[in-house]
Amino acid sequence: MTATPTSSDPTMEAIGRAVVEGRAGDTASARRKLMDLWSAIGVTGDPLHRCTLAHYLADLHDDPAQALIWDVRALDAAEAMTDQRVQEHHAGLHIAGFYPSLHLNLADNFRRLAAFDAATEHIHAAKEHAPNLSQDAYGDLLRTAIEQVAEAIGRRDTARRTSAPGSSTPV
Repeated sequence: MTATPTSSDPTMEAIGRAVVEGRAGDTASARRKLMDLWSAIGVTGDPLHRCTLAHYLADLHDDPAQALIWDVRALDAAEAMTDQRVQEHHAGLHIAGFYPSLHLNLADNFRRLAAFDAATEHIHAAKEHAPNLSQDAYGDLLRTAIEQVAEAIGRRDTARRTSAPGSSTPV
């Protein structure tokens, strides 16, 4: 879900600044800023803003149950989004490209919570949507993560992946 914007969007810029802050190690401040933005956007606000914010806010929670809440919100917002809205933000984006990552994160959270049937459902959805990924480093990162989570589900492994979002690699 990374891209260079087509036009200025103060909300997306604020989300981006908070994400950078969180990745730099100040997760408490980043969560607080994203929560303030969430309050301003509202549950019926712009789906692109809600999806992006929820997707990244989930990454700032080590507890898979808390992350799951935000990942569900991200998927819900994606369902309300259109390609037109996504392309207003960045001409090269398509909403279909969001789904592999959104389902991957849900699968990983469910796996960590030992809800393996739900994890399997979402990893299958991530694999179904994987052809929509770009053929670049980000797409490769997601394809690898999908395989890692699928293998962990198969092993009934609930341990946090070292490559999971929030640890060092954005997904």
